[in-house]
Amino acid sequence: MSNDEFPTDQPAVVTCGLPYANGDLHIGHLRGYIGADAFSRALETLGQETAYVCGSDMHGTPVAVNAEQQGVDPEDFALDWHEQYEETFPQFNVEFDNYGHTHDETNTELTQEIVRKLDDEGYIYEKEIQVAYDPDADQYLPDRYVEGTCPYCGEKARGDECDEGCQRHLEPGEVEDPTSTITGNPAEYRERTHKFFEVSEFSDFLTEFLDGLEGTSNARNQPRQWIEDGLQDWCITRDMDWGIDYPNGDDTEGDDLVLYVWVDAPIEYIASSKQYSERVGTDEFDWEQVWKGDGEIMHIIGRDIIQHHAIFWPAMLEGVGYNKPRGIAATGFITINGKGLSTSRNRAIWAKEYLDEGFHPDLLRYYLTTTGGLQQDVDFSWDAFQEKVNGELVGTVGNFWYRSLLFAYRNYEGTPEADVSEEVRERIEGAIGDARESVNGYDLRGIGQAATELAQFGNEYIQRNEPWKLTDEEPERAAQVIRDCVQIAKAVGVLLEPIAPDKAQALWEQLGEDGAVADAHLEDALEAPPRNFDEPGELFAKIEDDRVEELNEKLEERVAAAGDDGDDEETESDDTDGDEAGDMADTDDLEALADERIGFEDFQELDIRVGRIESAEGIEGADDLARLEVDIGFETRQVVAGIKQLHDLEELPGEKCILLANMEKAELFGVESNGMILAAGEEADLLTTHGDAEVGEKIR
Repeated sequence: MSNDEFPTDQPAVVTCGLPYANGDLHIGHLRGYIGADAFSRALETLGQETAYVCGSDMHGTPVAVNAEQQGVDPEDFALDWHEQYEETFPQFNVEFDNYGHTHDETNTELTQEIVRKLDDEGYIYEKEIQVAYDPDADQYLPDRYVEGTCPYCGEKARGDECDEGCQRHLEPGEVEDPTSTITGNPAEYRERTHKFFEVSEFSDFLTEFLDGLEGTSNARNQPRQWIEDGLQDWCITRDMDWGIDYPNGDDTEGDDLVLYVWVDAPIEYIASSKQYSERVGTDEFDWEQVWKGDGEIMHIIGRDIIQHHAIFWPAMLEGVGYNKPRGIAATGFITINGKGLSTSRNRAIWAKEYLDEGFHPDLLRYYLTTTGGLQQDVDFSWDAFQEKVNGELVGTVGNFWYRSLLFAYRNYEGTPEADVSEEVRERIEGAIGDARESVNGYDLRGIGQAATELAQFGNEYIQRNEPWKLTDEEPERAAQVIRDCVQIAKAVGVLLEPIAPDKAQALWEQLGEDGAVADAHLEDALEAPPRNFDEPGELFAKIEDDRVEELNEKLEERVAAAGDDGDDEETESDDTDGDEAGDMADTDDLEALADERIGFEDFQELDIRVGRIESAEGIEGADDLARLEVDIGFETRQVVAGIKQLHDLEELPGEKCILLANMEKAELFGVESNGMILAAGEEADLLTTHGDAEVGEKIR
């Protein structure tokens, strides 16, 4: 891998977290798959050789548990969901170059080969551990067969993950007060020999790896805490029948063990790449150049599986001499109407439901990729969806496309014979530069904004020049203006293709262009459109208020029908194991509003100021704390903030923030803190101003 600007001379693989073959897809899942698809497409617009691969995660205890409850074989159960996913993804224009699954021959062979090599290199050892056992069922309880209490945060935990509290990976034997999900009875711990991967040996490597990792800051910073706390070796075997058998070689130990699902799941990234190469030939795409050479590997995942991708996975790759990821981008969660997505209470927008309502997939793609940054939580509501579609896609992009092409068709039967003006050429070149910068910054929102803002410029340009007033008196000037507008329209289509591929292709065809807009590169945005094209049609339709009211009523009725029996602490892992598809983990309901209120006079006593961070550095000996120097206009304050693991401190200088200036002084780890930075949520999303408020201005 390299850290050279895209495009590079090396082939690239883009992956997203594998969907766990255990339940229906909803928009929480789709955010990751659509995001990775958009990023892969965007890389290709730069001219980067790219393969987008994925596959269904077939193993793990939830599949075994649910298959048993339905009286079917786990393989048949998982394959059924796998086939449904294969049908669903293309309906959202998610186009994988290869989509496999973890139970196929390619992944099984690769997994066992990699585990053997880790063993040969001395990174796997045996250890007797405490494993939950159900004496009534007379069996050991792997992962989701056992529930209890997280030993770290005290929240309810299940199996290998505290998915309702701190989201920490849990080793067998760590869950406190274990209960069997088979019988509902208390479980007991018994000694059992298992295989361990010696992750602790990779601490120095992982620290260096994270230093060079691209992507989102949470994917770089969160794992540092785990390294500083001291890495724990991972148990990589389980007492169950469903999974990939542990490769024994000549010894007999491990005959009745299967590999932990988090061993074979990420190896599917490699297996799927290999299957793609085998299908198209290594001359077109060489999987070994990517995974065993110096290709580019990028993962788009959910933030609840950062530990697996930024600690466990690169350590495995390093242990067998494979290439490591260049970038890991972790998405935020999805909420519905400001509340946590809850599948048990049917508070979700299901993939099938969205399609059945007749909405075009590109509308959802645009909403999910351009609403907030990639690592920020995104709230979905039908009202917000309507506002974004009507305002940006209908009112800005669609309006410009239609009015420009219709005027060009009626007056010139296509593209007028004139050169693009210098003003418009420079503006398109600027949009191309913005898109290129956004791709290299893993900024999906920026990719979409480059297109939308160019369309906004086009609307302003045509309105400013009023070509309809020029056709009779200044025909050459009118032709020049419309020539510019048709070029802008084409450029918007090229730029928007990664986000809204169907709509971009429809525009491409309306312009009379040959081939597929997906094959165009950014520079093609400046190539002249065809001289003639047919009368265009409108590509986006407004969503009416009564339609939104109907959708809101349906959602409310579904949630009410589900009742309040659902677990308030539910997470997406309830139906996806928090596994690869944890990409899309459900979130708990947002914290309730406080009942007690304060008066306006109390609020006015708070002196809240606009600040600008001048410097930021970690505090020695403190895992979470950073020392900031914050300019608040008339002075610079030293402030201690608990953001060390959640932000790239080197990127903070120059950023605006909001400071509670009359907070009492405090001393933390021997450093005085004179004020408090305001931030939102567990990811410490720093509050700032939308406009150009001056440093030192008071928040009112």
